Amino acid sequence: MPMPGSVPDSRPHWNVAALREYVARFLELHPLVERVVTVLAVLPAEVLDDLLHDPCFRLALDRYVPGRGRTVLLASPSGNWKGSRSVVLKQRLAECAEEFAHYVIAHELAHAYLWNGGWGEITDREEAADALAAHWGFPAPERWS
Repeated sequence: MPMPGSVPDSRPHWNVAALREYVARFLELHPLVERVVTVLAVLPAEVLDDLLHDPCFRLALDRYVPGRGRTVLLASPSGNWKGSRSVVLKQRLAECAEEFAHYVIAHELAHAYLWNGGWGEITDREEAADALAAHWGFPAPERWS
């Protein structure tokens, strides 16, 4: 079984089945897997290659238990580690409105892609992640913005 962070090299195009297999290694909630795959499937190939071939990139599920707290399981990256690009997603994203879930997932992936920094002339990291998520087709929903 491939280690987290390693992916079959399917360049230049990622297909949905390969994305689903990759995401399912990190997240076991089926509806959340599908929502993450929906977002990943429309990202530019260079973004997918940058994230999915980087051993510093991780997806994780925030396992919240009322009264007990949170648990997030992340494998430690090995090799040429340059810092974390972890995206921790809450279980609620599997159940909330689809448009909102896609926006949050894209926003968090944008943070990882930008190494939690700016984008172009946008120096504020939250504004940069919002702008990049919108550029990818996932703007903040009206109720949220």
